[in-house]
Amino acid sequence: MHEWIWTYEGYDPARERLREALCTLGNGYFATRGAAPECTADDTHYPGTYAAGCYNRLTSTVAGRQVENEDMVNLPNWLPLRFRLYRVAGDAAWFTPDSTALAEHRQSLDLRAGTLERTMRYVAEDGRALTVRQLRLVHMADPHLAVLRTQFTAEGWSGDIEVEAALDGAVTNSGVARYRELNGSHLVHVNAGDGEPDTMWLRCRTTTSDIRIGMAARTIADEPTDEERARNAHEPLRAVQLLRLTLPGGVTRTVDKTVALHTSRDAAISDPLHAALGRVGRAPGFEALLESHRTAWRQLWRRGELDVPGEAGSILRLHLFHVLQTLSPHTADLDVGVPARGLHGEAYRGHIFWDELFVLPYLNLHFPEVSRALLMYRYRRLEQARVLARDAGHTGAMYPWQSGSDGREETQELHLNPRSGRWLPDHSRLQHHVGSAIAYNVWQYCEASGDAEFLHTKGAEMLTQVARFWAGFARYDDQLERYRIRGVVGPDEYHEAYPGSCLPGLDDNAYTNVTAVWVLARALEVVRELPEPRRRELYERIGLDRGELARWEEVSRRMYVPFHDGVISQFHGYGDLEELDWDGLRARHGDIRRLDRVLEAENDTVNRYKASKQADVLMLGYLFSPAELSGLFRRLGHELDEETWHRTVDYYLKRTSHGSTLSGLVHGWVLARVRREDAWTYVKEALEGDIADLQGGTTEEGIHLGAMAGTLDLVQRGLTGMETRGGALWFDPVHSPQLAEYGFSVRYHGHWGVRVRMRPGELHIGVPASDGGPIEVRLTDRTVSVEPGGSRLLMLPDDGHRPSP
Repeated sequence: MHEWIWTYEGYDPARERLREALCTLGNGYFATRGAAPECTADDTHYPGTYAAGCYNRLTSTVAGRQVENEDMVNLPNWLPLRFRLYRVAGDAAWFTPDSTALAEHRQSLDLRAGTLERTMRYVAEDGRALTVRQLRLVHMADPHLAVLRTQFTAEGWSGDIEVEAALDGAVTNSGVARYRELNGSHLVHVNAGDGEPDTMWLRCRTTTSDIRIGMAARTIADEPTDEERARNAHEPLRAVQLLRLTLPGGVTRTVDKTVALHTSRDAAISDPLHAALGRVGRAPGFEALLESHRTAWRQLWRRGELDVPGEAGSILRLHLFHVLQTLSPHTADLDVGVPARGLHGEAYRGHIFWDELFVLPYLNLHFPEVSRALLMYRYRRLEQARVLARDAGHTGAMYPWQSGSDGREETQELHLNPRSGRWLPDHSRLQHHVGSAIAYNVWQYCEASGDAEFLHTKGAEMLTQVARFWAGFARYDDQLERYRIRGVVGPDEYHEAYPGSCLPGLDDNAYTNVTAVWVLARALEVVRELPEPRRRELYERIGLDRGELARWEEVSRRMYVPFHDGVISQFHGYGDLEELDWDGLRARHGDIRRLDRVLEAENDTVNRYKASKQADVLMLGYLFSPAELSGLFRRLGHELDEETWHRTVDYYLKRTSHGSTLSGLVHGWVLARVRREDAWTYVKEALEGDIADLQGGTTEEGIHLGAMAGTLDLVQRGLTGMETRGGALWFDPVHSPQLAEYGFSVRYHGHWGVRVRMRPGELHIGVPASDGGPIEVRLTDRTVSVEPGGSRLLMLPDDGHRPSP
């Protein structure tokens, strides 16, 4: 493994789908899995192409019920290009990596250049050897283009080969085994045809969302071809072009396939097919496209600069690569959210959850225009969130746990347990804390970017409507003399109901209640600090009155947070649950990360036990600095001292199965400030979650974007203790022996490329020259100012370690 190149030697069918996901290429507009162009979808290969925000809704029959699901659509496959020896009489077999003819196989993902290279050597039954080299890219400068170059070299023989290039519309959504009982046929009206010489096209549309898709391909060989050697042979659902190439011994022949993709969601076009044909016709040759693509990637790497040595640095670059392929500057022009599994596969049906909570903090400080666009996705669906709240009998905005195209609740009603084969009710839609995550992202974006205009307008509306929801959802308990939030599900996700209860939901999830308090406090602060004309407009626009603000104040100071055994309770009644026989379960099952599935298959339920899938209470230590978390508890009349927090961390660490890739990230972040000697174990798990597929077969269905972005932010904010607060950059670093020295650059309040470098006992800040003002930098014991064009070396007291709350 080179620090910029991930190489896979040999062909391993069992790992092929994992490699396809990890070798996905994209540009923020669309992405294509790293599948072999000569293979179609089967149990080994899954060539998927996905455009951001392209969804379709279908109805399926599941367990005797009609259920409706919206999916991110697998678009027509632009990759197909297969080849074989040419025979006048009888057809030779097509070469594929699954055939016995494969002698050598090597695949390399170049992160710096954004390209995927495959080198193969085939030996036919008659002994003739053929070397094939392929280079592909999904263009980062022009988001509608992709290119596949294939080069053929005959070893010690001369003769003809036949090449078939195609655009395949006979695709379905079938990349996730547990969804295969569901309807996955999203494309209809598939038609194929010819354009200019060397050009073919394919068009179709989705069944219910009626998104029109146009795709055009220009396939050119580097040797002259006449009508006999180049012809179209279209099939139902496939556009096909056949080429016959002559290979002189030892001479390399090249075929370039340039593809353009448009959909009816695009701006400034009238017809997707017309736009695709025009774009592919104007596209320059391969070398020019490769150069402009590399230039675009160089610019991205400069803006996302991250200098971390060793294996950790290589993995972090891979994570950043996939974040930028999903959410690039092109995303700023789209109405899309953060798909939890990227544009890399069909897990979670391409839905948007709360994962932006782990993604936006990184983007805020490098690509704030992308963060703003992702928040606009939420703002455009604010009205639908208000409808969801109203229909449920609540006020304000109740954002759905899973979102897709239009903001309605997309959470499935049933989910399949692959261990038991049973379809079970899904109550995860009760995770209303997603609204707090959206509010948190609004605040963090505005603090990092200095975008007061957004905060004073759309941001203020989202914050106040989420605050209005929590203030109305909370109910006063006369006995406790506190406000309570009942009938919810927390980030843990395993616990959906009390043992023996026929009703879903839990009371007073600590994470939900505390983050609701934070939202109410921030909303009050924003409303009070708005310029008076804008405050008046906000009052008029949403019907806000001072009586509501008084209730927000009261609820934010009298919310109930449960405790038991000297620790914060995950929810009311958690302390009454049974202890789980962890050792016994591991002895019977081995890997019990997905504890909910293991117990359900034994006709048991995790609802009975003190066990968590991932961080729940400890998420509070991920979102809030020790000082801010202590302040929130003081607001509620509690003293959250260091001893109580440490005890809480230890308590839940022993009772967590880590059934989510986010779990290692959060635990590593929290332990870096509580018990640093154990932190790296969890940081390492977060780093390796996808490359080693630690969740057992999930990464092949799509990478875990939140965990990948979260590891970047762990270096950026977690270890440095960096906060963007009150117009200043705050630092309170913790020393990590495994990352003794590292650096990165950030974009802060209009300053591009502010350089941060950490060494043991030292913090170096450099501000690039500009006409902007100085940056105020605050540490726990001092404040300094750094002028544009200047730098400061700051010595850190006490090894930079700060205590917990």
